Amino acid sequence: MRSVAVIGASLAGLYTARALRAQGFDGRLVIVGDEQHRPYDRPPLSKDFLTGATGQDDLALADAEEIAELDAEWLLGTRATGLDTAAGAVLLDGGRSLTTDGVVIATGAIPRRLPGPAPAGTHTLRTLDDARALRADLGRGPSRVVVIGAGFIGAEVASSCAALGHEVTVVEAAPLPLLPQLGEEMARICSGLHADHKVALLTGTGVRRLHGAADGRITAVELTDGRLLPAEIVVVGIGIRPETAWLEASGLPLDDGVVCDAGCVTSLPNVVAVGDVAKVAGSRAEHWTSATEQAATAARNLLAGSTVTTHRALPYFWSDQYGVRIQFAGRRGPTDTPRILEGSPDDRTFLACYERAGRTTAVLALNRPRPFMRLRRELARAITPATT
Repeated sequence: MRSVAVIGASLAGLYTARALRAQGFDGRLVIVGDEQHRPYDRPPLSKDFLTGATGQDDLALADAEEIAELDAEWLLGTRATGLDTAAGAVLLDGGRSLTTDGVVIATGAIPRRLPGPAPAGTHTLRTLDDARALRADLGRGPSRVVVIGAGFIGAEVASSCAALGHEVTVVEAAPLPLLPQLGEEMARICSGLHADHKVALLTGTGVRRLHGAADGRITAVELTDGRLLPAEIVVVGIGIRPETAWLEASGLPLDDGVVCDAGCVTSLPNVVAVGDVAKVAGSRAEHWTSATEQAATAARNLLAGSTVTTHRALPYFWSDQYGVRIQFAGRRGPTDTPRILEGSPDDRTFLACYERAGRTTAVLALNRPRPFMRLRRELARAITPATT
């Protein structure tokens, strides 16, 4: 293989490019990114960057020396518009094309949006530019902020806005935030973090529409139950969807992501997918750790021209909310029973495990990072299939 194009210049794309070089690929390496920025870390965008505790330079995933050592061609501010698998070419905006022997699809995901118009002051948070715009709006002075969606991004944004002194209301359509991930008992404990910090949490209701003033600025959020919430700033955090529109004519199987086998290989051996856009062995993970762990496997299989290795890591995610680090690892089933191992939910610091027939299936911690990491390692050894 003489050339590889990495489509997506963020975490997953960068890590796969690094893995290709580490595994001996010395051919032409082109990295295409639709943003103008070199790879940066997204998790701080909703936390320290939003509050001003972290600057843009602190977000960089690679310094100048690492970028030079990668010896890649960077096409930033460039959008991929198609993949011609027969010609071995990636189509780019402006009518350009990029001929390549191998392709890494790492285009990530884009935020879901509410239907209807979005008045000024309505934000989503996915990119650095999104975070800059929201931070500027929050800096205008104390505001009534409505966050729509109480998942990880929504809760983290609500936490940051509260820390900045804004009046915050969170709207969640589900009965409890993080219910599918944590189950009812643990989700109820974690949802209590909002009340601890005087953030209103409204559950079991959705949004009918957003109201704007004559000048086009957001004024209120109308809920499906008829309530009207005054708002100067609205943040929509209702999830993301994989960025696959540019692949619709490619012939690659698409189903809530790019369909891959357990080695991140698509239906074509010279095309792999990693990160939020990849549906690996039937599931798609939207977390930082998954993107980094898939990179080495995808790179090895791409260079081999077939699936010679697979990687099934133990699912893991974390979230920082209101000064509390929530960590979860494992595969919790709907009937698994949580059990507190140490600490107290009342103190917002504890370690818990989920059990099924006497066996641990997952672990959860609030502000207990060291014992959590120990249990996570033990769980990984016990239930994760070995890499082949």
